[in-house]
Amino acid sequence: MKTAQDIILKPVITENSMAGIADKKYTFKVAVDATKIDIANAVETLFPGTKVEKVNTMNVHGRFRRQGLHSGYTAASKKAVVTLTKDSKEIEFFNNMT
Repeated sequence: MKTAQDIILKPVITENSMAGIADKKYTFKVAVDATKIDIANAVETLFPGTKVEKVNTMNVHGRFRRQGLHSGYTAASKKAVVTLTKDSKEIEFFNNMT
């Protein structure tokens, strides 16, 4: 069984993901084999006081890259957009970014 740190790899800090903080939507890069239930439990474990309402996931395909004669694809990954409930505590890490 994976720990919460193995499921939530890192936050995604982009202009679009920062716009979702007002609606309590937080974006994370997660393990490729993680399920929505695993992600919800990991967020509630890593950030005490939060309650997850829903989780949306998306698979990000690797991009084609060339380096001179050699070519290949970057590693595929998975992103999750976690929506917290209205009465849930916010995640302080993202509040310091804005």
